[in-house]
Amino acid sequence: MPSSAEDHRAPQAGRVRSGRPAVRARLPRRLPLRALTPVGVALCTLTLISCMSAPAHSGAARRSDGQPTDAGQSSAAGHSASAAAASGPAASSPAGASPDALPTLTPAQMAGQRVIYSYTGLEPPAALLNWIRHGQVGGVIFFGGNISSRAQIASVISELDQANASPLNPMRSVPLLLMTDQEGGLVRRLPGQPLLSEKQIGGSADPAAAAKAAGTGAGKNLAGVGMNVNLAPVLDVFRKAGDFDDQFGRSYSTDPHVVSSLGADFITAQQAAGVAATAKHFPGLGAATKSQNTDAAPVTLNVTLHALRAIDEFPYRAAIAAGVKLVMVSWARYSALAPKTPAGLSSAIVNGELRQRLGFKGVTITDALEAGALRSFGTTRRRATLAAKAGMDLILCSVQRPSQGQQARIALANGLTAGTLSPSVFNAALTRVVALRSSLGS
Repeated sequence: MPSSAEDHRAPQAGRVRSGRPAVRARLPRRLPLRALTPVGVALCTLTLISCMSAPAHSGAARRSDGQPTDAGQSSAAGHSASAAAASGPAASSPAGASPDALPTLTPAQMAGQRVIYSYTGLEPPAALLNWIRHGQVGGVIFFGGNISSRAQIASVISELDQANASPLNPMRSVPLLLMTDQEGGLVRRLPGQPLLSEKQIGGSADPAAAAKAAGTGAGKNLAGVGMNVNLAPVLDVFRKAGDFDDQFGRSYSTDPHVVSSLGADFITAQQAAGVAATAKHFPGLGAATKSQNTDAAPVTLNVTLHALRAIDEFPYRAAIAAGVKLVMVSWARYSALAPKTPAGLSSAIVNGELRQRLGFKGVTITDALEAGALRSFGTTRRRATLAAKAGMDLILCSVQRPSQGQQARIALANGLTAGTLSPSVFNAALTRVVALRSSLGS
């Protein structure tokens, strides 16, 4: 499953034109505490803090800064984004931290940090820029239609960064999550690296070297225009020639050990170039047939629990060991784990399989919230709420309308203020997201 239905509308690199060459990527590093802002210190050094005393949220109000609240959304001020759980593998060593060291965020701002927005065309709309300035946006995903050249998208990203630096934004000390799908082969939003698809890498004379080169190429390419997250690599283990993954060359191999090693090589190389990697689509879409596309309709994969864990989930062990920063969870249903619930809406899969069984401590991100696989799960608001309840940290709104992200943000804020979303669980997710942003520099 891609990040949006566009991936199966022939997402060709040829739709974009080349522009300025990539600049040297900034290498990631663990900053010393003295170099971090109070936000970074508090969020990247948190040990487990009890949230039993989390403050209650008050009712709806009008923003004191003059920005009107969203309809049906509380924006009462004075709620600290206190943290309750350790962050991902790249986080600093645990240390004590006071919730008072964190910025004061409204529920709308807390919710917004967990939403990835999208838009149509070459210019970000004024509403999105305004939400960024007011701390209500966690990140933005870019598609081919947002990019006409490298210089153009670099200019857009500079504009987004300037909005994020607004003094009205309490989260201005950490960068936005600026992401795209740069898998290689057909699935590329920017011109250039990686040119090879995963299938081509797996079938090459030196697959390990090719996977490392692809990871480095993807990282430098994205960092060169200011992006800091890649929704890649795909860790699906395809089963038959021409099936869902193989038809687009989006799987390294039918051998889980090969997928495991090459995926880890790509992840390590890309993250060394300063761009966070996203392993997808957990627990795996390798068993999906050519017509089983969760973008279009519900998909159930009747894979045994043994096969699911021995084949499909196997590559995630190496990815987690390599320090992958994000994992995208699929919208397929898995009869052996949660037969009636898409994986990204299932706590048994997100918390049980991924976090508890495999030990992933980084950021989880949904697949496209508008996917046809969720057609029986209601509106954007309901889907976002169900995903958050299941354990998803980031909600990916990729229909390319900022209003979709707005609706997801309203839903999360309402759930937080009404108590239908656990404050401690919410804050743990928020902590992981902001720790990720802090690790990517400014």
